[in-house]
Amino acid sequence: AQSENVLGYFVDVERIPNSCSNSPNHISLKDRDICINVSMAYYRVNISAYNEAGESPQAIYIVPEFPGTDLPGQIHVKSQGSNAVVTWTPEYKPKCFVVDWGSGKEDMNMKIVTTATGNFTLDNFQPYKLYKIMVHASDVCQCENFVRHEKTFGVTHFYSVEGVPRTGPSNVTILNITKHSALVKWTEIAEEDRLGFLQGYRISYTDPSRKKSPAIILNSSTTSYRLTGLKEKTTYQVQISGFTNAGEGPLTLSQPFSTPKYGTVEPLCICITQHES
Repeated sequence: AQSENVLGYFVDVERIPNSCSNSPNHISLKDRDICINVSMAYYRVNISAYNEAGESPQAIYIVPEFPGTDLPGQIHVKSQGSNAVVTWTPEYKPKCFVVDWGSGKEDMNMKIVTTATGNFTLDNFQPYKLYKIMVHASDVCQCENFVRHEKTFGVTHFYSVEGVPRTGPSNVTILNITKHSALVKWTEIAEEDRLGFLQGYRISYTDPSRKKSPAIILNSSTTSYRLTGLKEKTTYQVQISGFTNAGEGPLTLSQPFSTPKYGTVEPLCICITQHES
């Protein structure tokens, strides 16, 4: 509503994290749009307007994460206790690498690697915690130029030590029950409860004789499964667990359901044609 009183805008682009001592990139412009090429690192953008009376409070925008679907390199990470050795392919030797690692944008570390090396070591990793590691390349190695010149080389995720999931999946429900089948649905295990890379789910069920079925193994992207070969007019108990490379997590609480004695009755259509005599 007061845009006619605005003389221009100040835009500060700040890398997260920023281990350089310089201030954010400060841009002054007259228009209300600007195009800046940045890497896949986290960035905070502060925008304020100014006129003859002074400067407005800043609006803060955090650049969202982008999927790394078309990156030139692949990152490899090998655990060494609380440290991790990072290598990459294909072989690439820019003037320097800028590395970010942490469990989220509020918990990121930054390291500048200027030596011609085939690998480097990162530290301060905790077990059972998912970390994101990003490697950016730059042919200009002054801190104040990273925002404009670095390009993301590769991104990976890493656990220094994997554990078993602390919980099973949630919201287990049984639907579309027939004489001999039933559909089991669930909500995937939350990322913070996985404690490792989730490999899949195991479903098991028992009948009144407590005879347990062979475990059904499903991949981690599956959140529903139809049980078949069930007996009519029988009560079953279903349990599901998730597993990582470290092993199987706890089973969910038993979910009971009963198959009916009779199946679904299909409607019968009778057609009567009247003939004139």
